[in-house]
Amino acid sequence: QVKVVESGGGLVQAGGSLNLSCTASGLTFDDYAMGWFRQSPGKNREGIACLSGRGGGTYYSASVKGRFTISRGNGKNTLTLQMNILESEDTATYYCAARMINYCSDGWSRSSAYSYWGQGTQVTVSS
Repeated sequence: QVKVVESGGGLVQAGGSLNLSCTASGLTFDDYAMGWFRQSPGKNREGIACLSGRGGGTYYSASVKGRFTISRGNGKNTLTLQMNILESEDTATYYCAARMINYCSDGWSRSSAYSYWGQGTQVTVSS
């Protein structure tokens, strides 16, 4: 059984940083592309970053490129999202997801491209 769990959300001031973690169990991490999404009230879920498996490339949305970094964590089957220079517009629930192919490629930012999801972690940026 695949389980995805996010952690690390919280309240931070604008301009600050936060690091989110995601742990995925029940799957072979290298065989999956892993993505981060976010959703704020009244808005569609937005794909913001993707990391291909087996040392593949990274992809970012224009809204976070240059400020956020997706990477493998130190623990087994762990993914991180380092978020810097946070803005009030970054306030959202952040989700980690696993895609059943090991590369991001076209469509990486679509929710429908991912099979397994965590429950989300809330990030609130105060201005």
